[in-house]
Amino acid sequence: MMKHAWDNYRQYGWGHNELKPIARKGHSTNIFGNSQMGATIVDALDTLYIMGLHDEFREGQEWIDKNLDFSVNSEVSVFEVNIRFIGGLLAAYYLSGQEVFKIKAVQLAGKLLPAFNTPTGIPWAMVNLKSGVGRNWGWASAGSSILAEFGTLHMEFVHLSYLTGDPVYYNKVMHIRKLLQKMDRPNGLYPNYLNPRTGRWGQHHTSVGGLGDSFYEYLLKAWLMSDKMDTEARKMYDDAIEAIEKHLIRKSNGGLTFIGEWKNGHLERKMGHLTCFAGGMFALGADGSRDDKAGHYLQLGAEIAHTCHESYDRTTLKLGPEAFKFDGGVEAVAVRQNEKYYILRPEVIETYWYMWRFTHDPKYRQWGWEATQAIDKYCRVSGGFSGVKDVYSSSPTYDDVQQSFFLAETLKYLYLLFSNDDLLPLDNWVFNTEAHPLPVLHLANTTLSGNPAYR
Repeated sequence: MMKHAWDNYRQYGWGHNELKPIARKGHSTNIFGNSQMGATIVDALDTLYIMGLHDEFREGQEWIDKNLDFSVNSEVSVFEVNIRFIGGLLAAYYLSGQEVFKIKAVQLAGKLLPAFNTPTGIPWAMVNLKSGVGRNWGWASAGSSILAEFGTLHMEFVHLSYLTGDPVYYNKVMHIRKLLQKMDRPNGLYPNYLNPRTGRWGQHHTSVGGLGDSFYEYLLKAWLMSDKMDTEARKMYDDAIEAIEKHLIRKSNGGLTFIGEWKNGHLERKMGHLTCFAGGMFALGADGSRDDKAGHYLQLGAEIAHTCHESYDRTTLKLGPEAFKFDGGVEAVAVRQNEKYYILRPEVIETYWYMWRFTHDPKYRQWGWEATQAIDKYCRVSGGFSGVKDVYSSSPTYDDVQQSFFLAETLKYLYLLFSNDDLLPLDNWVFNTEAHPLPVLHLANTTLSGNPAYR
């Protein structure tokens, strides 16, 4: 499947950010601006390397060496460029030892730094790579920055300081953390919107899905990545998931555990595909949890995995919808037409993989194999892989986009699910939110001693 996705991108979309596999041409979304930055190449590199596709890896490396240029007049998403490009380049560097990846990652990080020039130090959502001018998405609560975006820079930026000896990156993300620690949190929850001018929360909407998700993930992973020295991050994670469990996690009438969203003072009984990563997060954070609750969190992870599997199993295509409800008689099923699509997302498979690593219960491989077969049957087209618009329809229509995260995450997690535990063991590697593995930093002074992360 990886060969099919890569070879078609190589043939029809080379250098473009993504591929339109039916039209057989390049594709780009506004998160990458208007430039051809080869997002699929950078995102897929480590997957190619891990799978032993070394010729393909070298092709990608050569393109990056000759063509990847960040001095373009293009407005990009700081968050997406960080997790896909900086994360992808750093992982490729750590796996292969090729200096070009480190050099490009540092160049790009320099282009993102102007986004932090706000009154609070909370970065803008978007920055122009040439001019350094930043701004926020027009739709985000009164000019706010988004929790999952400014809260998902920590892993990559700490590694940048570690590799360069320059504390600037580390200081930027620690400043964000300190600011968040000082703020009042309604019900102990972090709202999804924060205004970078005033330092105040936007509307009180809280989610462990889109807009919030990877912020919580990175609190846990900051601790893991620091060789469990960054106890401040662990405490913030523990406090946050206690509040999440109290206010957002519920059981449906049919006995399915789900994570709702807090909106306008009430809990919306709906869960997004993106939220399904949380099963893996709870399992990953079980060891080291408060009050000896490791068993509880592993069980919670298993319950979320089961609910998310049901969201797949209750469709015609055996692929999960974008969002699904738990109202009345409807459980784990999408109700609105615009939530019935599947765009090759990885989160459910990600949770299967973590649950497999921690329990070795064969059902997780079984569920992963069901998803693999469904993707191969319904999303494979002659020119690559495409998302589908309605997972409940027996004759699916395609969205004609091969997302870069399909190669970075979905196929990598599937490959790891069927591999031995000694491939990228979790004691040594922490995966960023785009599934790019970064090594644990065995350094006493990486985070909390106040020293910058000097090598």
